[in-house]
Parts: sequence; structure tokens; C-alpha cells
Amino acid sequence: MDRTEPPEGPQSTPAPGSVRPGGRTARTRAAVLEATLAELVETGYADARIDRIAARAGVAATTVYRRWGSLENIVVDLADDLAVSIELPDSHTLEDNLRTVARAVLTLNEDPAHRAWLQVMVSAAVRSPKAREALSSVLAHRRDLTSVAVRHAVTRGEVPPGTDPHEVIRATVAPLYLRMYVTGEPVTPADADRAAAAAALAARAGLFVTRPPE
Repeated sequence: MDRTEPPEGPQSTPAPGSVRPGGRTARTRAAVLEATLAELVETGYADARIDRIAARAGVAATTVYRRWGSLENIVVDLADDLAVSIELPDSHTLEDNLRTVARAVLTLNEDPAHRAWLQVMVSAAVRSPKAREALSSVLAHRRDLTSVAVRHAVTRGEVPPGTDPHEVIRATVAPLYLRMYVTGEPVTPADADRAAAAAALAARAGLFVTRPPE
């Protein structure tokens, strides 16, 4: 959903495909991600094959395996590439920042490439544990990034200590994803704002306190 900076912490080895290259390597990455999206839309997740993705991209399959290692890693990298950048400043209220998150979901839904990717992954996740794991990884990563808005709110006392940031983000975006990818109902900016307001109200009331204050 966004590319906000993750919290500072111990350095770890980057996941396969997560390092942003330049030059020829960047062109290869772009070609592989474009080919992956085409493969997913055409064949679905369960029948997608790395050798066909490599052929679509015009690169050797060994190149794809060496960089990403698995289809799951390519899917996660593709999701990150399709993300949108948003800012969630500490100076804004929780509701303001959640509104930004909710509207970012609408922006992603308006991107045909992202919508096609998510439709394929949601459908595949029902039947495939690997697809479900890949989709869960993407959504967890996005919650990690956007939950900074909730952590800011806890720090300044806007919501109670022990509030679970991930649960607040889930409550914000779940109604939107339900309409867009399950029921097929239209979603408007007013719907996004209402979901953000409801999640912020519930958070301030302490409904997302899931652990003792630290």
C-alpha cells in the first residue's frame, strides 16, 4: 500500500528480490515483474511457472531463480512494485492518517495492474496454501508500514496503551477490500473516510487494546 520507512532496528539480510537495482539489472527486474503479472492473469497462481515467466521476460530461468528463488518471492516483490507512496506524519491525528491509508487502498484499486494482481491472489488464496502465504506476507508487510500511524497515536496518548496497531489497520481497510474483491460493491472516497473514522473511534474507545501496556 505504501512505501513509508520501516522503524529503525537491527539490520538483516534483504529478502530475495527486495534490493532495488539499477541499470541492466533494473530493466531485468521490471521485465520479470511485468511478465509475472501477465502470467498470473493468464494462468492463475496455481499454474504459473517460473520458466514461462522467464521466457516472457526474455531472460534465463536461472537468472530469475538466482534473484528471487521462488514464485512467492516474485509475487511479494511485484506487490511492492505496485504499491503507492504515502506519508503518515506524527503531527496528524489518527483519523487523518487512517483516512490517508484508506484512500490509498482506493488508489490501488484504480490501478488496473494492481487490481488484476490482487484479484488473482485473493482467488488463489482460497485454494492454495502457498498463494495464501504469499498474499498474507504482502498484507502483513503493508500493515507493518502503515501501523506507524497507530504507534504515533499511542505515543501521544490519543489511543490507549496496548492498542494493537495491526488490528486498527485491519479494521480500516477490511470493509473496503470486502466490497472491492468479495461482494463487488462500488467503493467511494466517502466509504474510505467512514471506515477510517470508525476505526479511529473504536481505537480511541480502547476496543483494540489486546495486550497489557508496556
